[in-house]
Amino acid sequence: MIKKGISHLGIFFLGVLSLFPLSVLYILADGAYLLLYFVLGYRRKVVRENLLKALPDKPLKEIILIEKRFYRYLASLIFEVLKMNSISKEEIEKRFIFKNRDQVQAYLDRGESVLICSAHYGNWEWGTLGLGLNFSADHYPIYKPLTNPIFDNWFKGVRSRFGNKLIAMRQTMRALQASKGKPSIFSFGNDQAPSKDESHYWTTFLHQSSSVQLGIEKIAKRTNQPIFYFKTNVLKRGFYEVDCVPLCLNPAETAEFEITELHTRFLEKMINEEPAYWLWSHKRWKYKPKPELLLNKNEMLKQA
Repeated sequence: MIKKGISHLGIFFLGVLSLFPLSVLYILADGAYLLLYFVLGYRRKVVRENLLKALPDKPLKEIILIEKRFYRYLASLIFEVLKMNSISKEEIEKRFIFKNRDQVQAYLDRGESVLICSAHYGNWEWGTLGLGLNFSADHYPIYKPLTNPIFDNWFKGVRSRFGNKLIAMRQTMRALQASKGKPSIFSFGNDQAPSKDESHYWTTFLHQSSSVQLGIEKIAKRTNQPIFYFKTNVLKRGFYEVDCVPLCLNPAETAEFEITELHTRFLEKMINEEPAYWLWSHKRWKYKPKPELLLNKNEMLKQA
């Protein structure tokens, strides 16, 4: 009961905080940056280690500058996500612009479905809201539920405000079957590492042996639905532009793991071009591949 009460109190506080204009929230974000980076040192060891591993050619001085830019952006991102509870459709449409959306919409207008690949880069949460507003089809973001069910229900409601229909990862195939016969968009964030037991495919990503989720490739090859990568560009604080890039328009014709490599290399290039906006604070490389998995992968690639 006490935990439930604290959770509901926290949600009430977050709801009140979201009513403040973004100009005020960004002032709070500036203070949060100082607190997170200089006072609490929130995950600084993880972030520094990730940056050094992923960007080995950069001198330490530049790594530290990227690190500070990341924490400054992370602080802003936290308050932008809080604002989702009350932000208007008009403000999202003004702050999150979609380029080349007509290429995606053309498939939907023909009654066909598409798959969207993205990552924890820039404000992916505003991107989810914006996607629901910009395309005339049911949008199913695939997400990983939070461990706290009260916060999970609240956050799911926030993410669904503009028509999105969130689907837990394990319910993806069921949702695909249910949406069969009408145009739809299923969107995947493909940069999170699978659990240790589900790490079946390993590749090199940012100079590290990395396990990669195979979900979007499996679905694309089964349905032959085209894949677009939503490339997020941070224009300035609180303003974003998403380029809808065709990644693979005929998935059924691809070799095994080709799609997975395509979206992995695409994200890698994005991060190398502008590294501060990726989520460096998560432990992306906490698992290592078993030697036999790497051997099996090499054999499969030879046979493909």
